[in-house]
Amino acid sequence: MDASSTLGSTLVGSLLLRGYTVHAAVQNHGEIQLLNGLSCDTQKLKIFHSDPFDYQSIMDALKGCSGLFYTFEPPHDQTSYDELMADVEVRAAHNVIEACAQTETIEKVVFTSSVTAVVWRDDRKSIPSDLDETHWTDINFSRKFKLWHAMSKTLAEKSAWALAMDRGVNMVSVNAGLLMAPDLTITHPYLKGAAEMYEDGVFVTVSVDFLVDAHICVFEDVSSYGRYLCFNHIINNNEDALKLAKTLAPSAPSPPQSCDRDMKMIQQRISNKKLNKLMVNFAGGPKDRMV
Repeated sequence: MDASSTLGSTLVGSLLLRGYTVHAAVQNHGEIQLLNGLSCDTQKLKIFHSDPFDYQSIMDALKGCSGLFYTFEPPHDQTSYDELMADVEVRAAHNVIEACAQTETIEKVVFTSSVTAVVWRDDRKSIPSDLDETHWTDINFSRKFKLWHAMSKTLAEKSAWALAMDRGVNMVSVNAGLLMAPDLTITHPYLKGAAEMYEDGVFVTVSVDFLVDAHICVFEDVSSYGRYLCFNHIINNNEDALKLAKTLAPSAPSPPQSCDRDMKMIQQRISNKKLNKLMVNFAGGPKDRMV
């Protein structure tokens, strides 16, 4: 869930190629986007119309599955992040984790969260070590500066962890950097505070393929636990920043030439060592299970 998103559809394709039987939960008419994006055999694919706010539809999709990959997609009538989105995302996460607790065959849940649930804190500049999975975004800080994406992701992930521990659900979270999807634009809510993330050395991005591999790795590896920061690129110099800006706003005018010559390198202050260690021996192979 949601299998029609960029992450979801790519993940479905990769799981099918690995031999899994996949229940793909989509919202509204998401099956069209999903099927259009798949180039592999779909014999082991079953599509479900599932709404994270409709508990029974989640239960129907989970029936017989050994695992769930969950990523929140805002409702189609509420696509922009604001203060109210946190309640929406928390309710969705609660429904999904509770449904997993009620499904006997579920062995592991992979919960997609965000780096924004890690990096926003009052003391972020004075922390002696790099930011990692042990750090959490401060809710009051994100509310004060209207960092709604960070607040929503943090509250939803904390709610999911609390319920998973209470109900005995085996869960891991993948806290992704900015996903470099084809439809990425400058209006993406992750980008609120991008300049500050850049100066702090924590402005990280992730490719779709690497994020998918990370999800499958933490699902298949029995030793996986807790949270995993997931990124494979950091924006910490002017050249990369300009390149990203051009991607986000292709029609925007180029900056003055003097900016191009600024070679200042910002020190990286965020670590994904935990995930990199887990993925050292990750490789493809046929699997015959249902997710």
